[in-house]
Amino acid sequence: MPELTDPFAHHPELRDRIADTETSFFRTFSVEAIIAADPRQEAFRDWVHTDAQREAIRAQALAGHSGDLWIFGYGSLMWDPALRFAEVRRANVAGHARRLILVDTKGGRGTEEAPGLFATLDAGEGCEGLAFRIAAADVETETEILFRREMIAPGYLARFVPARIGDVDIRVLAFIADHDVPDVRPDLTHEEQVRYVAHGVGDLGTSRDYLANIVAHFTHLGITDAHCSDLLRAVDAYLTTLTEQEPAR
Repeated sequence: MPELTDPFAHHPELRDRIADTETSFFRTFSVEAIIAADPRQEAFRDWVHTDAQREAIRAQALAGHSGDLWIFGYGSLMWDPALRFAEVRRANVAGHARRLILVDTKGGRGTEEAPGLFATLDAGEGCEGLAFRIAAADVETETEILFRREMIAPGYLARFVPARIGDVDIRVLAFIADHDVPDVRPDLTHEEQVRYVAHGVGDLGTSRDYLANIVAHFTHLGITDAHCSDLLRAVDAYLTTLTEQEPAR
C-alpha cells in the first residue's frame, strides 16, 4: 500500500470520530495511574500483569515482525486507539467474531456486585473493524503503550491473524479471547449479557455506553453488526422495563 501523508485519506468521515491521540487517557494508561485515581484498585494488584510479564508477552507477540504494523480494533480501539497511526482502514478478519464475553468485575466497566462486559475477538464467521497502520519507526513506542492497555491483565492473547482491507490481504495484530482465563465466559446466556451490560459501571464508564459506542461507530461506517445491535436494543428494552417498574415518588 502506498505511503500516505493523511492518516484519514481513505476514511475522512472518521477524522472527527477518533479521539485525539495525544490527549487520550489511554496514552498514559498504567496500573499505577489507575491505583492513584482509585485506591480501591490496589486490591487487584496481584491480578494484573507485572511490567516484566507484559513486556515478555509483547516481545513474544512481535517476535519476527519487521516493518510497519497493522493493529486491529474491534472495541474501544476503534474510537480511542491512543496510538500514533499512519493510516486507518476498515478491515475484516475472517474466522472470528466480536463477542461480549469478557466479564469485568475489577472496576473498569463493572464490579463484583454488578459485572460488566468487554468485547473479545472469538471464533466466528467474520468481524468488521478498523485497522491502524503504525509506521515501522513508531512500532516500539506505540506497542508499549498498546500492551499497557490491552494486556493490563489476563483476558486476551496477542496474535497475528489474516485480515482483508479492500482487495488486499494483510496480517493484523489482534487481541483474541483467552479461554483459559475464568473472566472469559463464552457460556454467558443472552439474559446474563443483557443484565451485565445494563448494570455494569466502573472507572471507564458504563458497559452500556461501551456497547453503544461500538454500534454508533458502525452505523457511521455503514457496517451492520447484528449481535451488537440486537444486544443494545435488548439492553435498552430491559432498562426501560426497570424504569417503568419503579414506584412513583
